[in-house]
Amino acid sequence: MRCMNVLFIIDRVELKYFEFNNLVTNFWLIRELIYKDAKVSITTIDNLSLKNGNAFTACFDVFEQNGNIFYEKALKSLKINDFELVMFRPDPPVDLDYINATYIFDFVDRSKTVILNDPKAIRDFNEKLHTVKFLHLMPENIVTSSKADIIEFLNEHQEIVLKPLNGCFGAGVMTLSKGDKNTSVIINTMTKNQSQLIMVQKYIDKAKFGDKRVMFLGDEVLDVCIQKLPSNDDFKFNEHCDSNIIRAELSISEKEKFAPVAKELNRLGLPMVGLDVIDEKIIEINVTSPCYFIKEVNAHHGVALEKKITDFILSYKKCGTYSPA
Repeated sequence: MRCMNVLFIIDRVELKYFEFNNLVTNFWLIRELIYKDAKVSITTIDNLSLKNGNAFTACFDVFEQNGNIFYEKALKSLKINDFELVMFRPDPPVDLDYINATYIFDFVDRSKTVILNDPKAIRDFNEKLHTVKFLHLMPENIVTSSKADIIEFLNEHQEIVLKPLNGCFGAGVMTLSKGDKNTSVIINTMTKNQSQLIMVQKYIDKAKFGDKRVMFLGDEVLDVCIQKLPSNDDFKFNEHCDSNIIRAELSISEKEKFAPVAKELNRLGLPMVGLDVIDEKIIEINVTSPCYFIKEVNAHHGVALEKKITDFILSYKKCGTYSPA
């Protein structure tokens, strides 16, 4: 039987540290797909191109050896439609280069190639701002560049969290308490002197215990999850190491609350998603390159999560569940 051709679009930093990196989700998915006889290639967004209206990529072949994955250092050029499945998983920031990369996929024939998550859907869904679609499940928040709005929100809630809209892994996220002598400096820095929109959320006191990663596959809310603990002297998780990731349980209430979120995101072309949750409140929805914390979930829950995810991916590919507008 012919092997399925699969392309992973990964982050430049991930390519640099590709071998042996079992902290990243792509490691586990690529290896499991190879075990299932798929032919896997990897690339980064700077290796995408259009030629006479056809989408191309320069990419590297991946192979498995002794439980690790490696890639051939010679680039090859292929049409993206030569692949039956593309895993679009570059990390933010969702800057102009990132947006331009999503446009390349507007020229890919979707009857020949399935793409997860759909680049157009990612382009249309900001991980911070569009969380507001599920406002009833969020902490109180505003999106603004106005210092006056932020100060008013701060006075109302006493302690707040300020987030850039296009970052990842907690980059640039800050807390601010009422009466802080650096209030104006912090707000001006975050908003680039009131010229850039940011997300501002009420600080949730239980944040000191970290946030829970709740994971979706299509309409399904996975039962397994982990808790990401604040790193060192920071108020948030920003260091991916064993000591900062512990076992967590998904409550019945959480599963009921988040099931409609999974269904709606899947409908939009975002079947692989990770929620960041504190006290049953969604603080962020990760759709660009959601981490499933497979190494940690497997260790803490005694499962092989990579098998479930790859089975889902292959089933999704076979069924053609999503047809982009």
